[in-house]
Amino acid sequence: MFVDYTKIIIKSGDGGNGAVSFRREKYVAAGGPDGGDGGNGGNIYFQVDKDKNTLIDFRYNKKFKAKNGENGSGNRCNGKYGEDLYIKVPIGTVVKDAETGKVVADLSKPGQTELILKGGRGGRGNSHFATSTRQVPRFAEDGDKGEEKEIILELKLLADVGLLGFPNVGKSTFLSDVTDARPKIANYHFTTLVPNLGVVKTKDGDGFVIADIPGIIEGASEGVGLGIQFLRHVERTRLLLHFLDISGSEGRDPVDDFYTINKELKKYSEKLSTRKQIIVANKIDIMQDDKLLKEVEELAKKENLELYKISAATKEGVQELIDHVSSVLKTLPKEELVEVEDKVEYTLEDDKNDEWKAERQGNTFIVTGRAVDRLMGRINIEDNESMYYLQKSLQRMGIEDKLKELGVCEGDTVIIGGWEMEWY
Repeated sequence: MFVDYTKIIIKSGDGGNGAVSFRREKYVAAGGPDGGDGGNGGNIYFQVDKDKNTLIDFRYNKKFKAKNGENGSGNRCNGKYGEDLYIKVPIGTVVKDAETGKVVADLSKPGQTELILKGGRGGRGNSHFATSTRQVPRFAEDGDKGEEKEIILELKLLADVGLLGFPNVGKSTFLSDVTDARPKIANYHFTTLVPNLGVVKTKDGDGFVIADIPGIIEGASEGVGLGIQFLRHVERTRLLLHFLDISGSEGRDPVDDFYTINKELKKYSEKLSTRKQIIVANKIDIMQDDKLLKEVEELAKKENLELYKISAATKEGVQELIDHVSSVLKTLPKEELVEVEDKVEYTLEDDKNDEWKAERQGNTFIVTGRAVDRLMGRINIEDNESMYYLQKSLQRMGIEDKLKELGVCEGDTVIIGGWEMEWY
């Protein structure tokens, strides 16, 4: 089954907690704190796998989680780092943030590996908090929690040439003529239900990839027919061969068909509508008269496009078209076709750990943010030294001054990082 779109949830590993431990040996007086640090949580990477060509592996498996870091222990033993998770995807996969729709990564190169989510940092053990005045710290630091995100995976086929045209105009027959691909071919609409890829081998030893894109009809950009499912596969192509049926066997107007499909391309992507096109007038072998052909010739002249007349069924004119396509591709650059100007980067940076905000609700004052969560994760409320450390930290971070600015008074309730306490 061909699957080219899915949503999944990924979560990086939590950092391990630092340890509260003291050195206790028979002949070592005042050994002091020796709590080790927690290990960092595992990262999540996406990696291109050359053997995959669909996203079907994600159809039922929707949640992926990296390993947590282990907690620290005594004797300054640090916890083991959480194992990183590598999620393998086919080449051409675009990773997007589900909430914003912005691109996180474009995996379009063989062997490419991208870091998507960083694991939580491990907490420091109590050995880090010993000072000349605080020699017995009975608190350590909790590890950071890993990030959890819902992401979209879109597979956009990597092809040099895309075949456009209404159903039953001969695209699949042409693909089977010029490549080893064997798409389903029959005389009814929507015979092709999935994109088909084939590699063309040219006389000079070069090669290029052709994609037969099905289902693009009027309303495709809004999801009519197979529509929007496959428009994304045209995005990476450098050249479009626009197939028009000039036999009249379907009773269609090829000129109207040309403008209808180009209107859908423009609705989907302004950039896609400017992609170079060559008009291919197909089915000349069963052409009843030359009326439709003359109309297509006028169309090509009006739009300043090249026109090739072929019969995919008898292979008339097919080789000449392939030779021309090969020469045109040499003049077209391989550009980056996925817009990444607003690329999202999921990180657990230190500057985010300094974020906090304070607000007043009546006589209750609430302080929230990653900074206070980290602070409260290293406080032992039953230890006087730890509470003194909390007080000094609130002063150093500017939280105490902010609370005074908001009007905090003796006896008011202050909630810091989920902990409720009385201000004094």
